[in-house]
Amino acid sequence: MQRWLWLSLVIVVLDQISKQLIESSLLVYETIPVLPFFNLTLAYNEGAAFSFLSDQGGWQRWFFALVAAVVVLILTVWLARLRHERLLAVSLSLVIGGALGNLLDRLLFGHVIDFLDFYYQTYHWPAFNVADIAITLGVALMFVDAFVGRKTDP
Repeated sequence: MQRWLWLSLVIVVLDQISKQLIESSLLVYETIPVLPFFNLTLAYNEGAAFSFLSDQGGWQRWFFALVAAVVVLILTVWLARLRHERLLAVSLSLVIGGALGNLLDRLLFGHVIDFLDFYYQTYHWPAFNVADIAITLGVALMFVDAFVGRKTDP
C-alpha cells in the first residue's frame, strides 16, 4: 500500500508552505486575530508536544529528530506490508507526512514552526501546525481502524 505515500508528500508540502508563509509574514509571537477564538501566531517549539523538554539546551533537537526518523521508518515499513487495509494506510500516511514535516523543521531550523493558536478567554491551547493536525488525525483514524475498521473471520 505504498501508493498512499502521495498523501504523506501532500502533507509535507502543505505543512512546509504554510509554515514559510507564516514565517515570512509575522515576527516571533506576533499575532493576527482571525476569529474570536483563533489567532495566527508565529511560535518556535524546541521541544515536543506542549513544549515538552523545550528548555533543555539543545540536545532535545537531535533526540526528537531521531525519534521522528525511527517512527517514519517503522510506519513506512508497516505501510508497505499492508494489503487491503485502506483506512489504516491513510492513517499511517498522515502520521508519516506530519512526522516528516516537523522533522524537516528540526533539521533545518532547530525548532518546529507553530502558528495555529486557539484560545478561550485567557487560556490558549499550545500553538500547532499542519503537520500536528495530520499526526492527530492519523492517530485518531488508527483508533477507529483498531476498534471498528476490520472484521476478521474466526
